Amino acid sequence: MRLARAAGLALAALLLWPALAFAQQKGEPGRFDHYVLALSWSPSYCEAMGARAEPAQCARARPFAFVVHGLWPQYGRGWPESCVTPAPFVPEPVLRAVLDIMPSRRLVLHQWRKHGTCEGSDSAAYFATVRRAYERVTIPEAFRRIDDYRMVSPGEVEAAFRAANPGLASDMIAVACDSRRLTEVRICLNRSLDFTPCEEVNRRACRASRVVMPPLRESAGAK
Repeated sequence: MRLARAAGLALAALLLWPALAFAQQKGEPGRFDHYVLALSWSPSYCEAMGARAEPAQCARARPFAFVVHGLWPQYGRGWPESCVTPAPFVPEPVLRAVLDIMPSRRLVLHQWRKHGTCEGSDSAAYFATVRRAYERVTIPEAFRRIDDYRMVSPGEVEAAFRAANPGLASDMIAVACDSRRLTEVRICLNRSLDFTPCEEVNRRACRASRVVMPPLRESAGAK
């Protein structure tokens, strides 16, 4: 009886192996369903990371509000990553041109290696798409600058983004948080950069009732 059961399990494993192997493969560049534009609340990143934060973004003045964390090719379920290794070189002019919305060289290169290589174009075209996606979204006036700690509900932030962006429905956006801070707003876009539903992303939204948004800082000594 035990031998028969063991044989059955072994046969099932053999039958399942091709599916598991396929699931573990890297994605194929250019094959994905939609994008997720992740907009990071920069003061939350700086505060949470402390001394480990990226100096260009956080060391002195912290003037950044919502910045681009990444533009991530996604499947309906899951996502591809690191589709080309080693990742093709990013020319210096391409890197510098995006630092106003992604204020960290390390972040730019990391996002290119992990996500950009799955988009199917070269780095110049990918980061041009990143900028178009960023410009597609209107940041609500209330969240373009915060000068003191502000308690908000994820629903309040989502509602503000939806009001500022006609056509953005509740199943197209997710607010993310850590244990106490609002960290990101994630917005789903199709390949034409129109808003699109994304059930899986929406399921990972922040479940806290209230979170804090740390303020921008003009100088390292400001409070």
